[in-house]
This record gives sequence, C-alpha cells and structure tokens, in this order.
Amino acid sequence: MKRLHVHVAVDDLAASIRFYSAMFAAAPTVAKADYAKWMLEDPRVNFAISARGATPGLNHLGMQVESAEELAEMGARLQKLETGVMEEMGTACCYAKSDKYWATDPQGIAWETYHTLDSIPVFSHADASVSDSGCCVPEPVAANVSIPVKAKPAAGGCC
Repeated sequence: MKRLHVHVAVDDLAASIRFYSAMFAAAPTVAKADYAKWMLEDPRVNFAISARGATPGLNHLGMQVESAEELAEMGARLQKLETGVMEEMGTACCYAKSDKYWATDPQGIAWETYHTLDSIPVFSHADASVSDSGCCVPEPVAANVSIPVKAKPAAGGCC
C-alpha cells in the first residue's frame, strides 16, 4: 500500500508543529531540532516539515511505498513517462535511509518515490549543522535522461 508524502519548508518549526499537531490531532511521529514528521493513517499521508533554510512553502511531493517490489513498479511507471528520472539507492536524508526515484512534473514540482529502509540519527550525509537550502530535492532532471545516483554528493540535500 502506498502513502502520499508531502514535505513543507517552514520558517518557525515550533509554531508549525503546534499548528499541524492541532490540525492532525496528533503529535509528530518524529521530532528533531530542524524537522518533524507525522505518519498519519487518516488521511494516509507522510507529512513532513523542516526548518533548514529552504524557501518556505511546498518543498516536494512524494509517494512512499512499503516494499522494494512496489518501488520497482513505481520506478518502471516513471521511466515510461520519458520525463527524466533520477535514481538514489541507499541514500541518507530526513533521518532515514531510503531507496528512491525522483521525477519532475510538467509544472516543475519535484516528486519523490521511495522505500524507507531504516532510520538514522542525522538529517543527511552532509553535516547536519549546515543549512541545506536545496534539501531533499535534486535539480530538475532533464527530459528523456535517466541518471543513476550511487551516493549523495557532499553538498547535496536530502529528504
């Protein structure tokens, strides 16, 4: 079963946690100094916020899957779109180790499709104390180009 993922960049993490906790009638499932996540069942969504220097607002959308098989199926769907797909296997970001595919929709919105493998104690491969203004979202992938990525670059962001 798939779960919608929404990530919003915020200016004031504490105020945003209060707001979304009231909206969802639940405390965050994960709460860090720069990040919070709600794994909700009603609605079934993985909703994350971060205060890491990115422009406030929608950071990216995504689809979280529960197995490697579902991820492979989603990767095949994205490849058929011929819009460009970026692969990241074993990447570390947003306090999790994940395998993922990135695509950019016609409006320029980044979509992350991923399978979480484990939780980790840091936000990303990069120094967690450094602001990642481009966190999570790679540059838009050029049309009709598939770029496999084996590891995040030192200056790269995460999710």
